[in-house]
Amino acid sequence: MVVAVPATFTNSILQYLQGSLALRYRTRLTEHILKQYLPDSENPVYYSIHNLDDRITNADQLITVDVLRFATSLSSLYPNLAKPLLDMVLYSWKLSRNIGGENLFLIGSAIQLSAYVLRVLTPPFGKYVAEEAQLEGDYRFQHSRLIENSEEIALYGGHHVEKTVLDKSYFTLIKYVNYVLRKKLYHGFLEDFIIKYFWGALGLTLCAIPVFFKIPGGAGLVVADRAQGFVTNRRLLLSSSDAFGRIMFSYKEVAQLAGYTARVSSLLDVMDDINSGRYDKNLVSSSESSAQSHEITLRGQGEVQLGPDIVFHEVPIVSPNGDVLVKKLSFSVKQGHHLLIVGPNGCGKSSLFRILGGLWPVHGGSLTRPPSEDIFYIPQRPYLSRGSLRQQIIYPNSEAENTVSDEELLQILAIVQIDDIVQSVGGWDVEREWREDLSTGVQQRIAMARLFYHKPKFAILDECTSSVTLDIETIMYTHAKDLGISLLTVSHRSSLWKYHNLILQFDGSGGYVFTDLDAEKRLKLEEEKLALDMNLRRVPEWEERLEMIQAL
Repeated sequence: MVVAVPATFTNSILQYLQGSLALRYRTRLTEHILKQYLPDSENPVYYSIHNLDDRITNADQLITVDVLRFATSLSSLYPNLAKPLLDMVLYSWKLSRNIGGENLFLIGSAIQLSAYVLRVLTPPFGKYVAEEAQLEGDYRFQHSRLIENSEEIALYGGHHVEKTVLDKSYFTLIKYVNYVLRKKLYHGFLEDFIIKYFWGALGLTLCAIPVFFKIPGGAGLVVADRAQGFVTNRRLLLSSSDAFGRIMFSYKEVAQLAGYTARVSSLLDVMDDINSGRYDKNLVSSSESSAQSHEITLRGQGEVQLGPDIVFHEVPIVSPNGDVLVKKLSFSVKQGHHLLIVGPNGCGKSSLFRILGGLWPVHGGSLTRPPSEDIFYIPQRPYLSRGSLRQQIIYPNSEAENTVSDEELLQILAIVQIDDIVQSVGGWDVEREWREDLSTGVQQRIAMARLFYHKPKFAILDECTSSVTLDIETIMYTHAKDLGISLLTVSHRSSLWKYHNLILQFDGSGGYVFTDLDAEKRLKLEEEKLALDMNLRRVPEWEERLEMIQAL
């Protein structure tokens, strides 16, 4: 009972230390991964790893679940190996003194041979663990995708299709898990036979030799002494065999650790490649000849430099799947000028902004752009984070970095006519899921207020006024120009032409026109074009009437 006090304390403290060690491993590894995944530099690895590279499909699974499993498995490696190794050395040394070094060498050789056979016949459990984790991640991703697009799926009534996708993903996982369980079953038969029975029978045979046969140094021992020696050696043998068996059982745990290590290591390797500008993306092309030409373009590397203006010089617009939208694009926008970008869908308008923002690599030519803090992007559906209303206006700044008072923020909201939202939601510090609580039009107005708060030199506006009235649109563009912000707008609204003096028009076939924009002249041409279109549509009616008149 006296020994029980320190013994129980020791066992409890060992478990505590093992848990603390796993937590330290996970903390340090997670900090190291997130430092690369969300870097301080302008290279958005968290974007590139999902959009420009196909090797990692579920980084969230790797960072959360697999890092935890790796840390837990690694922390349990020491207690699972240290004591069995110590026990095996001590009991083997004592056993060698009782039955002789030759017999111990013989049993050790037999055990090593059988252990080698067991290792050869052991399935690659590390590979199984990595593949099972991959399937688990895919199944989890399908659920995340369902949650993310739940509204659209519900409106379409596509739950039957989504259930089929989830069933397929789940049963693929279960089929593989059953396969691994069968492998473990067959391996368990062999493992139990060799470790528990073969080694035990072999050791008992050697321990029984001094009982039935005379050995040097044991001539004067009576039968009772021999029996006592047999019992002692049997206990030593069982303890040594148990220790060696625990080491062999730990081989599977080491294999599982290798699987978790491979998963985490693959994430680190891919992030290193992305930081070095190396991507692995499946290319999709319409023909083999175009695929070859696209591959030549993708192998190129352009020059990116910082400057006060935006200058594209022979920069190819290339999508992540390898489709070259524009072979060589050249245009420039100086601060104080305003550019309107038009063209059909899929012609490269949004792709241009992704290259300008540093999301996509430059595969040729030269690009001059201002620093990231001088460019602000407003998409059609702005991003609203979970946090206070104040944080939505100052994003991506934190409240610690905010130098504007709440009264000044209220004045900014008043410009876009949503200053009453502060009182209606309960104040600046109320935290909500704003994307769910606010309409698309209000979200776009908050994005406009965010633009007025930051006052960048350039603003990229991608259909950002599609859900607001013309009055609010006028206020937004007029105030932005008054603040000295140069506007780069993607929109098909003719009402926005008067706010720009340059136009970049894509034809959808790889061609483009960059020229000055005369809004009044273009509006007159547009009206004339509509009138001609209407007349051309009536040509078949006129021809039919002409034939009738001629017949009469």
